[in-house]
Amino acid sequence: MTQLSYAAAGVSIDAGDELVERIKPAAKKTMIPGVLGSIGGFGALFEIGKEYKNPVLVSGTDGVGTKLMLAFKLGRHDTVGQDLVAMSVNDILVQGARSVFFLDYFGCGKLDVDTAERVVKGIAKGCELAGCALIGGETAEMPGMYPEGEYDLAGFAVGLVEKDEIIDGTTIAEGDVVLGLASSGPHSNGFSLIRKVVEVAGADWNMPFDGATLADRAMEPTRIYVKQVLEVMKHVTIRGMAHITGGGLVENIPRVLQDNLQCVVHANSWKRPAIFDWLQEKGNIDSHEMHRVFNNGIGMAVVVRPEDAAKAIALFEEQGEKVYTIGTIVARPEGEPGCVVR
Repeated sequence: MTQLSYAAAGVSIDAGDELVERIKPAAKKTMIPGVLGSIGGFGALFEIGKEYKNPVLVSGTDGVGTKLMLAFKLGRHDTVGQDLVAMSVNDILVQGARSVFFLDYFGCGKLDVDTAERVVKGIAKGCELAGCALIGGETAEMPGMYPEGEYDLAGFAVGLVEKDEIIDGTTIAEGDVVLGLASSGPHSNGFSLIRKVVEVAGADWNMPFDGATLADRAMEPTRIYVKQVLEVMKHVTIRGMAHITGGGLVENIPRVLQDNLQCVVHANSWKRPAIFDWLQEKGNIDSHEMHRVFNNGIGMAVVVRPEDAAKAIALFEEQGEKVYTIGTIVARPEGEPGCVVR
């Protein structure tokens, strides 16, 4: 009778153990005060510091979407981990929260330790950029669940904010100024449409484009704004923020506005990265669809009082951000949406 084992069924415990050992040094670099224990335990422990008087936990979870399909096609696995972290830490940042720890989920049919190591090192880099700890995660090897060479990726972040410092947009008023922090490209949204445009245009991912290749510009990792925004918050009151992901400016900014307010975005107030111009031309995409699908060069919208705008811009620039004055808050006309682009 044939003797069976987990390895014979397609799951390598040894490969999983090797991955844990390989990623421990990368995870160790992300450790911050509050982390108790080390990676590899059954649960991750984090102690809330005594500097908080009335701390509130803020959590967010996300994935990378079909950008992963491009990573598989191009064999580029080093930056999707940063994308994964960015999607969650930027989300919880808009409520004024500082990310303190992150956990990831990596699922595959057969574990390729080299590929998984590249992905997790990208996650660790994202955590370093956000100032949070890669405190744990899960690697699941499930034969037959995924095609060969593919994997799934998800994660979540937990942050802390003082209860009386939560940013929820309720103080936003008419006349407030909307600042836009530049994105690094499409970030992690709209890739189903991006891949379709490339297919219809018959374009080569490796063709020269905007000083690099089309693949380089599309795969540029999502910008993480955490440390920069938290620094500016020490000096300027931020009344509201919106992470510009799926839905673009027109659907994300209204999420932080009261129903009686509208954001008017001035379309020519910032320089749109070349990849968005190319996508719109080659895909014959109308402007409204562009603003609903892509960030179009703005990764984070920040609402401040008009008297604070100049100071906020200067502070963001000191932090290395490209920042634009992209819009204003007005009374919302009856029957109109919460954000319009003009």
